[in-house]
Amino acid sequence: MVFESGISASCLNWTDIRKCVAQFTACCSYDRASLGWSDPAHTPRIPSRIVEELDALLQAAKVASPYVLAGHSFGGLVVQAYAEKYPSKVAGLVLIDPLSAREWLEPSLEQTRRLQSGVKLSRRGAILARLGIVRLSLALLSGGARMLPQLIAKLSSGKGESTISRIIGEVRKMPPETWPMIQAHWCSPKSFQGMASYLASLPASSSECAQLREVSSVPLTILSAANSTAPELAERDALARSSPRGKHIIATKSGHWIHLDEPELVVEAIRHMVESVRSG
Repeated sequence: MVFESGISASCLNWTDIRKCVAQFTACCSYDRASLGWSDPAHTPRIPSRIVEELDALLQAAKVASPYVLAGHSFGGLVVQAYAEKYPSKVAGLVLIDPLSAREWLEPSLEQTRRLQSGVKLSRRGAILARLGIVRLSLALLSGGARMLPQLIAKLSSGKGESTISRIIGEVRKMPPETWPMIQAHWCSPKSFQGMASYLASLPASSSECAQLREVSSVPLTILSAANSTAPELAERDALARSSPRGKHIIATKSGHWIHLDEPELVVEAIRHMVESVRSG
């Protein structure tokens, strides 16, 4: 079982899920290049490159195939790209509120503006991390403070949504024992620079993944957030129908971070996938 995180998340996102899944199958998670505790990347952050790096990592770590791959958001694109490039190594896919390849294929003016803003805020986050502002905010948060970290984030970010505020929202959903590690992750300018590089590559990533053949020979389970749009649900329904053992489940109590909002639902989906693979 291999876990693939969202566009700027680290392996820590899978902490609770991994503990549960490890009770019935071997599993591993990792940090993509430029994120978490991995080295900075020197190539564009596009799926074709990412899957080559993932395969090299699995070989170096002597993790034997076949794999069941679980991918959240952008990670859903990555695991589909991996299944197409290395079909003999993939036994099943679990997609958790996956990003649509078409979402950023021809971005609207508003989408382009939001993407450029995200890249800008990420680069600003790198500056704040270098100055120690991120460390201060997250240290206060870990100590139980709420108002002051948010005030610092608001004052530091200028106009628009605060990068630090978004991190604080994610931290609150994580197990408390992971907070010191999350703090260390986001105190590194590299993490923000990595997030900027992944966001900047989104249109190119969408272009690549839109040309992928459907992974119709691979058992597939898709979990969608309760606030998914009608087009997203229709696309995922069609993808599930194309699979020999396709399922599409709506996580009625979850937003985009289903594995944090309803971890038991994700664990059950993985359990069913692993059992079906073992039974043939």
